[in-house]
Amino acid sequence: MSTTDASPDLPSPVHALKLREALLLGDFTVDGLLDLLGGSAYAALARSETVPALRATRGGGALASLVRLFLLQQPVEETQAGAVLPLEECLADGWLMRSDGQVYATVDVRPYGGPEGQDWFVVSDLGCVVGGAGGASGQSEAVVLGVGGASTTLAGITVRATVSAALDIGTGSGIQALHAAQHSARVTATDLNPRALDFTRLTLALSAAPTAELRQGSLFDPVGRETFDLIVSNPPFVISPGATGADARLTYRDGGMAGDELCRSLVQQAGERLNPGGYAQFLANWEHVDGEEWQERLRSWVPDGCDAWIVQREVQDVTQYAELWLRDSGDHRGDAAHYAERYERWLDEFEARGTRAVGFGWITLRKSDAERPSVVVEEWPHPVEQPLGETVRAHFVRQDYLRSRDDAALLADRFDLATDVVQEQVGQPGAEDPEHVVLRQHRGMRRATKVDTVGAGFAGACDGTLSAGRILDAIAQLIDEDPVLLRDRTPQALRLLVEEGFLEPVLSTRPTVL
Repeated sequence: MSTTDASPDLPSPVHALKLREALLLGDFTVDGLLDLLGGSAYAALARSETVPALRATRGGGALASLVRLFLLQQPVEETQAGAVLPLEECLADGWLMRSDGQVYATVDVRPYGGPEGQDWFVVSDLGCVVGGAGGASGQSEAVVLGVGGASTTLAGITVRATVSAALDIGTGSGIQALHAAQHSARVTATDLNPRALDFTRLTLALSAAPTAELRQGSLFDPVGRETFDLIVSNPPFVISPGATGADARLTYRDGGMAGDELCRSLVQQAGERLNPGGYAQFLANWEHVDGEEWQERLRSWVPDGCDAWIVQREVQDVTQYAELWLRDSGDHRGDAAHYAERYERWLDEFEARGTRAVGFGWITLRKSDAERPSVVVEEWPHPVEQPLGETVRAHFVRQDYLRSRDDAALLADRFDLATDVVQEQVGQPGAEDPEHVVLRQHRGMRRATKVDTVGAGFAGACDGTLSAGRILDAIAQLIDEDPVLLRDRTPQALRLLVEEGFLEPVLSTRPTVL
């Protein structure tokens, strides 16, 4: 579709830069909102609660007027709006409409902070407040949501290397395309919903970001056999009953395929559309099915020629899952009998498929064309530190390293203890020796692992000077153990410490002490 003409019911981007200038001049930014609303009211917006923000903007002023217009969807006196906005251009382009001396916003405009301090704006449908929960209530099938937890999660885990071509599948309001435009020479954004493409255009224009090529269609259909260096998608992954009628009315969440088939198709088809070394990163739901290990189910999704890192962040039983998405669509607020009927349909669908629970998490593929692909599937419900893009990239670099080293080569290499790792000794107060020693990461995935005396001593000695084998020989002498036996039994534990990021190989030209 065209990247210059907006749909008749949505604003035109013709004067977007002039509007942007006015919003910035009015301090309509993330920092400006925090200063005006305070942390409590600002956080409430993320929970879909607007009352604290309404109270905080009662005093009036330029920024308060902008907040009420574009965030809270409240009418503002025309004279007040004209004092802070290019009013006639906003009315002519369709950002605002006039009625009885007041003006109303036609779309939701949200300040959004870029990773390098950029002031961006995400444009979406009215009534879809930050967070998404309940935001679709009463909306049409083609509703387009704004910034939410899922979209910021995906943006945070995406590898931000400079690339030639990036693809955003199911772009929605354009958040992933906005990020990709900062480090990609060319961005293609697709969506089955044509209104989503219109919103993406507005988001990019109002954020003064490079344009993207916008294409309508499902999954990879709009791009055919084209290949990319980066593919990202926050797809309509919700596992919904049926594919027709009212149960499939929300395009942003219901993919229209049975079970987790949409996510499986997306992952499997990504491999052949990645350039060598390219990444594909998705959010997804997957079924936990009776008689099948969920880890093996996901391993079967990984396409040939790709390494994969799949992280399950959360699991919900089928009743929790049904209730979550019935609330998302507002069904819990309507007729009780209708709600019960829809609830039954969800449970019937899960029962028929043998689904006992649904997992949510991240899937990252990297096109390695390795003879022995690395496929790591794990459950990690613990807190992490975003952004994780560099952590994801480093994971695959370590897989390349480990794949290239047999045990002898591993022991000949040198290692540094990662800078964010600390050692904790756990035991009874006054005890001569600790019960166990824990290595803990304070950044990224924030992993922790127990190590024995040898592991603790080895990690403590890793400063990039001595080879792993030389360190083990010294430890063997201290604990009076045969150094040959210690070398034989250590590589597996060493590989795990490297794989999980506790130790970093020193791949320099410095002389190694063997």
